[in-house]
Amino acid sequence: MVGIPVLRFDEARGADGRFDAGFLDRLRVALHEVGFLQLTDFGAAPGQIAELTAATERFFALPLEQRLALDNRLSPHFRGYTRLGHEITAGRPDAREQLDFAPEQPPVPRSAWDAPYRLLEGPNQWPDAALPELRGIVLGWAALLSGVATELTAAIAASLGLSEHHFDDAFADAPHWFGKLIRYVGSEHDGAQAQGVGPHADWGFLTLLLQDGTGGLQARPPRAPEWIDVAPLDSALVVNVGEMLEVATHGYLVSTVHRVLPCAPGATRQSIGFFWSPRLEATLHPVPLTPELAAAAPGVTAAEHNPLLPRFGDNALKGWFRSHPEVAARHHADLAALRSDRRSTLTER
Repeated sequence: MVGIPVLRFDEARGADGRFDAGFLDRLRVALHEVGFLQLTDFGAAPGQIAELTAATERFFALPLEQRLALDNRLSPHFRGYTRLGHEITAGRPDAREQLDFAPEQPPVPRSAWDAPYRLLEGPNQWPDAALPELRGIVLGWAALLSGVATELTAAIAASLGLSEHHFDDAFADAPHWFGKLIRYVGSEHDGAQAQGVGPHADWGFLTLLLQDGTGGLQARPPRAPEWIDVAPLDSALVVNVGEMLEVATHGYLVSTVHRVLPCAPGATRQSIGFFWSPRLEATLHPVPLTPELAAAAPGVTAAEHNPLLPRFGDNALKGWFRSHPEVAARHHADLAALRSDRRSTLTER
């Protein structure tokens, strides 16, 4: 029976500042065989997780009209509040609502684009009038996880026999991470096809997820015969491989498909996702692997409907257009019309 490995992040380096060989071995095995792990002792300040989860609860308790003031359909950058049932995964609506955010950036005029993915740069939408503390709490969490993800990225490189600085250039200056405050809602009207989130792989480099104690997250590792539970672990981050890391390792590290089961009628589930990703213009070329690791690298698992694109901005834009078609159609109709053409300007090199 495949399980989800648990690693302590405070054991990543020894007293001499070097990565611990045992930690690197456990990290590599977890991300190769399962694609998921749980990370404890990652440096959250006392009370930080409780403060974040409480602020997230207060956001979703705001009246709907206040949440809709941040409607992501108002943002050409795919940021803001997504109403229940208006994100699409695996072709069907998810039973969740959420607030999407990313680094605060000025929008890039279309006349200045060097590639269509520049539309992903722009400002966030925050409930500053109704919940003024949320912005600082959430961005403080993003700063913490940026540091954790940077160190994990270095550890992953070292675990593959590379310099721990191997991926530095891809993330230098302006990594395009993004985050989500998420609430899943169960309904008595949910049918057999209901999904919290449908089966998918994440399109970034690494995902760091804080989940509550409800349960429902499941993964399907490549050699597992069935779905396995990613059981809640108090004060732990769920870490999983994204498509860009799978591309970079030629499939040695696997972007495992996962899903969230629907909540029971009347029940809710809360999670906070942080998706660590390189600069939009960064291209993830396959890394040099040792002969032993290369022999266990099967190549990427791209399907016809989901080609994995090595330039991150292209892969991210593909993902946003697929999951938020209303925003794409409202603000980028010309690009949305080309999305199904894999040779279009959305994926040009």
